[in-house]
Amino acid sequence: MKTTHFLRACLLLAWVVLAPLVNASGGKPNVIETLVVGKAGGNTVVRLDLRNALDAVPANFTIANPARIVFDFPATENGLGHSNKSVNEGILRSYSLVQAGDRSRLVLNLVRSSRFEARYEGKHLLIALLDEGAGEAAAAVPSVQHFAPSGRNLESALRNVEFRRNKEGAGVIMVDLSSGDTAIDVSQRGTRLLVNFKKTQLPEALRRRLDVVDFGTPVTAVHTRPEGDGVMMEIVPAGLWEHTAYQSDNQFIVEVRPVKEDPNKLFQGTRKGYQGELISLNFQNIPLRELLHVFADITNFNIVVSDSVGGNVSLRLNDVPWDQALEIVLQQKNLAMRKHGNVIWIAPQDELVARDEQLAKARESAIAADPPRLEVFQLNYLKAEDFVAMIQQPGQEGGDRPAHKASGFLSPAGTVTTDKRTNQVFIFDVPAKLEMIAGLLKQIDRPVQQVLIEARIVEADTSFTKALGVRIGGHDHQGLNVGHKILGRHGFRFGLAGSTKDAYAHLPDMGYPAAAIITNIQQNTTTGIPEITYTREVPTPVLADSQFVNLPVTNPAGQLALTLMNSAKTQLLTLELSANEADGKSKTIASPRVMTMDQKEAVIKQGVRVPYQVATAAGATSVAYQEVVLSLRVTPHITPDGRVMMRITVLKNDLGQFLGQFLGWTVTTKEVVSDVIVENGGTVVIGGIYQQRDKDDTTRVPFLGDLPYVGFLFRHRNKVEERSELLVMLTPKIIDSALAMR
Repeated sequence: MKTTHFLRACLLLAWVVLAPLVNASGGKPNVIETLVVGKAGGNTVVRLDLRNALDAVPANFTIANPARIVFDFPATENGLGHSNKSVNEGILRSYSLVQAGDRSRLVLNLVRSSRFEARYEGKHLLIALLDEGAGEAAAAVPSVQHFAPSGRNLESALRNVEFRRNKEGAGVIMVDLSSGDTAIDVSQRGTRLLVNFKKTQLPEALRRRLDVVDFGTPVTAVHTRPEGDGVMMEIVPAGLWEHTAYQSDNQFIVEVRPVKEDPNKLFQGTRKGYQGELISLNFQNIPLRELLHVFADITNFNIVVSDSVGGNVSLRLNDVPWDQALEIVLQQKNLAMRKHGNVIWIAPQDELVARDEQLAKARESAIAADPPRLEVFQLNYLKAEDFVAMIQQPGQEGGDRPAHKASGFLSPAGTVTTDKRTNQVFIFDVPAKLEMIAGLLKQIDRPVQQVLIEARIVEADTSFTKALGVRIGGHDHQGLNVGHKILGRHGFRFGLAGSTKDAYAHLPDMGYPAAAIITNIQQNTTTGIPEITYTREVPTPVLADSQFVNLPVTNPAGQLALTLMNSAKTQLLTLELSANEADGKSKTIASPRVMTMDQKEAVIKQGVRVPYQVATAAGATSVAYQEVVLSLRVTPHITPDGRVMMRITVLKNDLGQFLGQFLGWTVTTKEVVSDVIVENGGTVVIGGIYQQRDKDDTTRVPFLGDLPYVGFLFRHRNKVEERSELLVMLTPKIIDSALAMR
């Protein structure tokens, strides 16, 4: 709605009471004899002299566009001798004094809106027009929407101009600019929309007129031409429409949307609230029909009042939109209105409801009176069955074909037949319904946009393991073979070939002392070999090979061994240190992608089916399968503003432990289910799973493992750190219809 500054009419004298002028002459009408205009204190003053004295200031109201002040004089005649006169004094351009019956109306035509003061003194009426400057002179200038630059004085250029139709049937003009700082003004001039690109160059290839009638939008043409140092784009709409202009980076977009006419609304469009010019009304006990005629004078609408409308009304309103003021009056009197073009019909609500019902029946009768005919509709993208289900409602079976209950698209006598082979629909109905169905089919039988969804599943694992172990052992060959003097003796018997002298000679070679006592020498009667029995010193008990500390590392990466022995190498002490350290990193990337139509579910998966045996009720066995797959399930929806709304399910399975042939494998599952909205071509992270596992085990010999400095020789330590992270990212891309067809 145009932004205007409105005239405020205010009565400054508290004692002014609105009332009809009383004829002081005892029944004769009053007469306006003179009207004089002058200046006083910088204000324009209008003085009226009447034949009889006034009892109150006449009823009055103001109009903002065009700027007017109106006074109504009941039971008063025009005695000036003329009806119109040009004044051009101050802000008063001219005045009109018109007599209709026994009533006269004075209209002051102003240069611009202004406040006024009115008071009466006997037979004189003084009207002071307060000249407050030209601050409100721009009230009648059409509103301009500015897209101002950021402050840099740069010249830009138009790179491209495109036109398309969106799903709501609006015409969308997209202009690509070389700079996002271009100054742009959008204004409406008459029935056309003007877009002025300031300090902008227009390439020769874009100096053209686009005829876009075939798109079926309110826009019929777009004419782009150079004008001065800029570019003027003229958008020519038709019918009822409204527009929205916005800028995103280097792209400027104008949307012109169709508006469906609502007979109950004075102003059409999606804007809420009252949109009429501000007016001030001051009436006391005025006939309702005359008040409605005042509204007809204020607005540019023709008002038709039903004969059943009557009564009087009193109201005092200051700076109220005229459509709100009219609504207040209608609600007060239980009235309603219907609007057709620039004609408003006002009647009681019951009367209008009955009239609407009669009109509906008349339209149905006119449609039914038209002879039906058969028409064939060829469907390109929509299935015939879906289209038929949309336009009809199934009813009871009757005759050779099912009868269909009348819907909004078919008359009670209409029938529908489909041919699946050719995807055609045959409709036999009256011409009005066939025309309606053809318009519907033109809107919905269109190629559906497609969306390519690419998912990236990144799984990263990091592991660190460190282990340290020790083994301590001892070996006593002397105690086992020769013995110790202080720990006791025991006998040992062995045979040697040769004499006793030879036996003594071989004792040191065998690791025994030469002082061993020979207790018996005899010859074996069977072999003839001398047998020597001697006694040696042995420990009691004998220390065999043993491990004092046995805490090694399993599968060590390295070992360090240390051995301590006596000079005879018969007693040993061994120390073995083992250690292992492992550091691992792994990264798995899976990228499933799938393309589907708008609002159609798509599924893609890859993996294996693992068999396992299942026992049946009869005792036999059968083979069952469990799936171990990576799958993507998505249903996209393209929003009107070009974004993609998706319902997504991402599933990633992996094999775990094997539990036997009847139980099969365990399966680790990672799943993400989400609903997101993403920009076309943008990427969003819809889910992430982060896991961390830390383990530190220590095995020790009691007391010894806790000793300082040497305690590590008596304990085993194993440290494990594991981290894993799973990220799921999605990137939807809307595929151009022409590109997809190629």
